[in-house]
Amino acid sequence: MTTSTPSDQPRCPFHPADTSLTRRPAIASGTGQAVEVDDQGIYRIHDFQASREVLRSDDVRQAGFMSEVASGVRGLGNLPVLFAEGEKHHEMRRSTARYFTPTQVADYQPMIATLADDLIADLLRKGEMDLDDLSLKLAVNVAAQVVGLTSSRVPGLEHRVISFVEGGGDSEPGSVQAPKGWLAAQRQQAQMALFYFLDVKPAIEARRKERRDDLISHLLDREYNDVEIMTECLTYGTAGMVTTREFISVAAWHLLKNPDLRAEYVHGTEKERHAILHEILRLEPVVTMLYRRAEQELTVEGHTIPAGSLLALNIQEANTDPAVAGEDAGQLCPARKLPRGVQGQVLAFGDGHHRCPGAFLAIKESDVFLRRLLLWNDLDIVQEPEVSYNEVVKGYELRNFRVRLGKQR
Repeated sequence: MTTSTPSDQPRCPFHPADTSLTRRPAIASGTGQAVEVDDQGIYRIHDFQASREVLRSDDVRQAGFMSEVASGVRGLGNLPVLFAEGEKHHEMRRSTARYFTPTQVADYQPMIATLADDLIADLLRKGEMDLDDLSLKLAVNVAAQVVGLTSSRVPGLEHRVISFVEGGGDSEPGSVQAPKGWLAAQRQQAQMALFYFLDVKPAIEARRKERRDDLISHLLDREYNDVEIMTECLTYGTAGMVTTREFISVAAWHLLKNPDLRAEYVHGTEKERHAILHEILRLEPVVTMLYRRAEQELTVEGHTIPAGSLLALNIQEANTDPAVAGEDAGQLCPARKLPRGVQGQVLAFGDGHHRCPGAFLAIKESDVFLRRLLLWNDLDIVQEPEVSYNEVVKGYELRNFRVRLGKQR
């Protein structure tokens, strides 16, 4: 599928090599079927229509991000919004939606721009830095402002947040691995304690004295206890901060590798820039697998799925399903036409009642930072990132992504 600009110059794909930089063949369907059952009894779903149908169903519940483990934690009378279901979930989403509306996100823009300018100035001073470190600082600090984690006793919030997904293990339900050995278990508990005492507790104390327009203040108004607030902060940290970090890095990688795409992005309108970012996200979904548990018998693509079954939705494959994205679904094409009702990023932000609440914020902060960064003509790649995979987040990680800004000294 090829479209043209008004000047009849081809826009899609920008280059034949514009395919995924992170695609993981190991999670691809081995049979080519939309639904298959593995030897553990997990129903693995590979196409778009079936995945969206499951995500929108009222007959399934959240099973990913260790939600089934968290539900057994003592002191959690109020589950984090990521894990809650039913009217409790819907009411919580309605009450917190104001933090993520386009109007509210527009109010965050000066703060995001200041953070971005400070990070780019640091890169300019040093000459070379790891882009994945810059994207981490940006993602964590933006989310911290929204959540209310702005009263930390010492610097280093980004490292304390990232530690929760770097301890190894597998978040697939039924495969969750505990830390190996007594020392690893003690280290995990110590990380939790540090996050609470250095970041969460001082934020709670500050907002008990004076409420602010952030999530922690909202939770205090709802009489959440400290454990519930810490858990909510932690889920926002792993589901929001960590994923935005990876997306900024992979988007920058595509844009820096492709001068034509970079020029389209830098000189485009906000709508055009967001379309490019959505297409990169479609091709490079940060979370490649979502999980749901069937609460009653389901029928998906002609398959009867018993109540209690685990469903694993392969977002990587759903997003490149030719039935929705066209025969060139594996290529980067910001101008591609999608069916009515399908957004540019397809299922990369999920769908249904658990769709990512911070989707607009993630794209906005990525755009503010990337456009400022890519305006510098002498920005280039020193070392392309190393690609690995995190089984806690179920997504890729890009590390040691070295970039240079400014003339070599």
